[in-house]
Amino acid sequence: MTAEGNVPETGARPARLRRLERVFPRAPVYFVTACTADRRKLLARAEVHDTFEEFARNGMERGVWVGRYVLMPDHLHAFVAFDDERINLQTWMKSLKNALSKTLRSVGIEAPHWQKGFFDHVLRSDESYSEKWEYVRHNPVRAGFVVRSEDWPYQGEIHPLDVRRS
Repeated sequence: MTAEGNVPETGARPARLRRLERVFPRAPVYFVTACTADRRKLLARAEVHDTFEEFARNGMERGVWVGRYVLMPDHLHAFVAFDDERINLQTWMKSLKNALSKTLRSVGIEAPHWQKGFFDHVLRSDESYSEKWEYVRHNPVRAGFVVRSEDWPYQGEIHPLDVRRS
């Protein structure tokens, strides 16, 4: 930056803007939560789990990476990252909800299936990913569904996500 506060002709950005890249990386990892309509217990079933895993694996072809996830009866938690700017979190969540709703309809469960919107949080370090995952993976234990979190059948990891910052 020049003494007048202008950006030099080399195209370099001011130092304060470069710091933002550490807070908001090019491909952030999001922690997302979506709830069913009226908190109906719809999601903890094999058909929904299979659809979720297939949807997540197919996303890799389009630059969508799903990390760890847990499907609870009335909500889901997932970690997701995008490496294609044409796909955003809102579009992905809408597609995910649609795919899961199609499966729910196929097993005779009538709509509405989802609350409007979803919760999301950008992870800022490996520690926050680990902390969030430790909390999320114990949801089935806290709810009394299983004694050990690893016994909950509706969880997993599709792709290991790297949350480290340079």
